[in-house]
Amino acid sequence: MSGDHQTLALVLFSLFVALTLAITAWAGRRRRGTTEEFYAGGRLFSPMENGFAIAGDYMSAASFLGISGLIALYGYDGVLYAVGFLVAWLVVLFLVAELVRNCGRFTLADVLAARMRERPVRIAAGTSSITVSVLYLVAQMVGAGTLVSLLLGGESRAAQTWTVVGVGALMVVYVSLGGMRATTWIQIVKSVLLMGGTITLTVLVLLRFSGDFGQLLTTAAARSGHGLDFLAPGLRYGGDWTARLDFISLGLALVLGTAGLPHILSRFYTVPTARAARRSTVWAIGLIGGFYLMTIVLGFGAAALLGSGAVRSANAAGNTAVPLLALDLGGGAGSTGGTVLFAVVAAVAFATILAVVAGITLASSASVAHDLYASLRRESARRFGEVTVARLAAAGIGVLAIGLSLLARDLNVAFLVGLAFAVAASANLPVLLYTLFWRSFTTRGAVWSVYGGLVPAVVLVLLSPVVSGSPASLLPGLDFQLFPLENPGLVSVPLGFACGWLGTVTSREEPDEDRHAETEVRSLTGAGAV
Repeated sequence: MSGDHQTLALVLFSLFVALTLAITAWAGRRRRGTTEEFYAGGRLFSPMENGFAIAGDYMSAASFLGISGLIALYGYDGVLYAVGFLVAWLVVLFLVAELVRNCGRFTLADVLAARMRERPVRIAAGTSSITVSVLYLVAQMVGAGTLVSLLLGGESRAAQTWTVVGVGALMVVYVSLGGMRATTWIQIVKSVLLMGGTITLTVLVLLRFSGDFGQLLTTAAARSGHGLDFLAPGLRYGGDWTARLDFISLGLALVLGTAGLPHILSRFYTVPTARAARRSTVWAIGLIGGFYLMTIVLGFGAAALLGSGAVRSANAAGNTAVPLLALDLGGGAGSTGGTVLFAVVAAVAFATILAVVAGITLASSASVAHDLYASLRRESARRFGEVTVARLAAAGIGVLAIGLSLLARDLNVAFLVGLAFAVAASANLPVLLYTLFWRSFTTRGAVWSVYGGLVPAVVLVLLSPVVSGSPASLLPGLDFQLFPLENPGLVSVPLGFACGWLGTVTSREEPDEDRHAETEVRSLTGAGAV
């Protein structure tokens, strides 16, 4: 890319970083130092504000960069990601949002502890939440590295490395100094910027084709190298039985995973009531639905205007399709319009990544401090307060995420998020639904459900083609692949539910029906909610 691209985009990057740091400093001055302030922003946000923040948390680098890239490369099969990400919110709206807000306080483990023995379920839920969060963080930071590498001239490994390190450092600063209040406002600002940028690009793409979406699809198919197969199912997930099972596995993970994502669940605690949580979800669905419809236009637009081959040559995983599309829509390389639009889109994508990593880091550090630390250390033996531990945990999680991101830098970010969704759907959703709706559920069932979904999901990923056995794997020089599917959800999600049932029916513990009745009344009415 030209020096103009680099200079303008870096200026815009710097402006957004300065803005977010100013928000963090403002929030830090207003902080009262309580756990409720740090984890939930004092529960003072309105449904609209929280809806924008939820959308900001959810519309990640996987959505803006990854999904559009997959559509540009695989057409119809790439659209499946957008559909899965959106449909998942119906599960959140009808089964999770209000009930979680009424039963919990800060984390998923609070819901489980409402009717189970506290220590074992907190340790299990905290471990699962941290695993999911780290996988999600890796996807965002890979997207950041890819974006800046493109900006600085292609495959600059040093640029990718320093970008990942810089994003990791910024997310630790946001969480440590600003807590949930700063994180929420960063996400709101990011949502506005992202929607504005996406609307602009979508309008420009449609104007190129005089508003004729049919012509857009026809041109995309012609320039994809696959003809009309580009517009039909099967280009990525239709080759053989393994690919088809992988598609089913991916769909299951995407639809069920959202309701188990720790950073999404924690957002329902930032509003004062369950009704506000439901209204927040409605706001979020409206914003997210509109956004994913536009990513479909952008993906096919990239294929039509650039060609799938050009997208793949710039980045094999397709992560740079949208910035390259912006460059073309603005007038092409070397033009003033192209330079400005490319820089704006790159800055918006970078803002997207910073906002999402802040939310994920806060959720995972809350799990470390509120669930693991509080459970493993007796109150009389605790040397540090929860908020202090959460800040230290943010730094540790940042270091871990940086290391894994450098290892996974060549994978598609939407695909990486699909793995995080699979773990969330396998380990978190079964135990959450059993706790809320099954009267006979026991502590053993809860612990077995979490580990029965978490361990198989992680092990199957390690034994899958994602890690070894192919040139596109994380470790291309090794081959210990035993599991044929890239996404483990088809196996691990049923295992999570099955282990929860098996642990309950084999438990000698009598289910506490009084606590279940109390939890049921609290979840449905809000009586006694914090």
